Amino acid sequence: MRLKNIQYKLTLSILLVSAASFAQEKPEEKKTDKPTGALTEEIVVERPYKPVLADAAKIRRSPDLNSTKAMKSKLKYSVLDKKLELNSDIRQLQAQPLSLQIDRPLTHSYAKLGFGNFSTGLAELYLNTGPDEALQAGAFFKHFNQEGNLSKQQFSRQEIGIFGKSVLDKITLNGELGFDRNSTYFYGTMRDSIRPINANPEKQRYGTVSLRGELIKNYGENETSDYALKADGYLLSDKFNAKETSLALSGFYNKVWKQFNIGLNTSADFTQTKDSVSIGNHIFRANPYIKLQGPTYKLSIGVNLVQEFGDASRFNLFPAVTAEVPIVPEFATVFGGFTGNVNKSTIRELSNLNPYLNSNLAISNAVEKTYAYGGIKGNAGAGFGYKAMLFYKKLESMPLFRNDITRPERFNVIYDDAKVTGLEGEISVKISEQLSWLGRLNINNYNMDTQEEAWFQPDFRLFSNARFTINKKITIDGEIVVNDKTSALIYSGSQTPEIVKLKSYVDFSAGAEYLYKEKVGIFLRVNNIFGNKYERYLYYPKVGLNVIGGLNYSF
Repeated sequence: MRLKNIQYKLTLSILLVSAASFAQEKPEEKKTDKPTGALTEEIVVERPYKPVLADAAKIRRSPDLNSTKAMKSKLKYSVLDKKLELNSDIRQLQAQPLSLQIDRPLTHSYAKLGFGNFSTGLAELYLNTGPDEALQAGAFFKHFNQEGNLSKQQFSRQEIGIFGKSVLDKITLNGELGFDRNSTYFYGTMRDSIRPINANPEKQRYGTVSLRGELIKNYGENETSDYALKADGYLLSDKFNAKETSLALSGFYNKVWKQFNIGLNTSADFTQTKDSVSIGNHIFRANPYIKLQGPTYKLSIGVNLVQEFGDASRFNLFPAVTAEVPIVPEFATVFGGFTGNVNKSTIRELSNLNPYLNSNLAISNAVEKTYAYGGIKGNAGAGFGYKAMLFYKKLESMPLFRNDITRPERFNVIYDDAKVTGLEGEISVKISEQLSWLGRLNINNYNMDTQEEAWFQPDFRLFSNARFTINKKITIDGEIVVNDKTSALIYSGSQTPEIVKLKSYVDFSAGAEYLYKEKVGIFLRVNNIFGNKYERYLYYPKVGLNVIGGLNYSF
């Protein structure tokens, strides 16, 4: 039966193939009487093919759009049979052996000795217990003397003292006991002449014994309050039996509360001056304040209460307002303030400015009725700082020096009200440990009440200092002072006052130090290089170019 079916299928396949072959044969060309080249085939045009999908092949369901089943593709990994090498066996560090050469020990004391022209002598000695900052003690001694070409143009100064410092757990204690002696002669010389005003110039000498003590609370990271106490006292006398004693007690307390600082500065200053008469000049001060510091500003508001008592009594109340606002953080800050104060006049302060004072000086305190200022300060990098400030002062009883009528080589102290406007500027540059420079500028305009001029007060003053370390052995430095011309008032033979001008001057000095050996050095200092015999005060010319050289030893 199976064989018969195969025969039927074979016969049917042969018939189908034969039919397909016959269908592909071209139809016979129809003969025609038309000439050669005419149409010989019949073209049948049929409609284009249009596929139609049978109903049996259609998917009769809509897709499920809510299906969240994610397709997971089959991934194949080919893991390489390689071993990862880890260098986990770290070699143990070996200690660096110490050098057999012993480093130079740090020194904390030194001695200095020098000589120069104009019979100049210099000696210094500084002793300190060591590098322990928590416990310091020491002593110092300084001597300087010089003699010019004019009669009795002699200067001498000595300083000696002991000091100590102790840093405890919560407070730090500082103390110093010292003696200062400054002597000269009234060598005043007639102008344009070497002839002294007084044929036998008298000697003047100021000696001061001073004592200072201080207690300061140490800084604590979580502390909210600070305080300090300080005591200063001195006893001064001169060659003509003038004496002055002073004791000042001061302190401050500050409390931090949120962004506020609330505090009080206070002091009591008792000064007694005795010459032909005794003058009591005492001052009590109190400065309560409140400070507010934010991320972009600082503001302080307070008052200055100043009570003068003694031979004269006066109460003063001044505002004390200061503010700072950075315009470029860490680079430029605008600041300003408005305040007032009382500046005490003492023989000690006046003689430090001018040692050629007369006896029986008038003593009166200077009152800053108004002090308004404003400016800008900041840094331009780690080694560059600057400050520029404009100010206005209204002063009552501003002290001035004026030559005495009968003994013009001596100076009296007079007082006058004044209005002062000015500009102060400062620039400091520290390029590295090897090079630093500092410059200060002061420009003042004085408007006096009764006096014609602000005697011996320059309108312009410039100070500049630079220091440069060439290498480990050589260091050089230079200093320049420029002082504008000043005015003085003198009396001629007819007792008519006359204003004279003191020329402006430039004082340039330079020095060098050379480390000869490990602890021994050589120094050289040249002062007044331009040799200007200028007058800071009338009738008192300075010495010309002077040179000092010597040795220093550190230990």
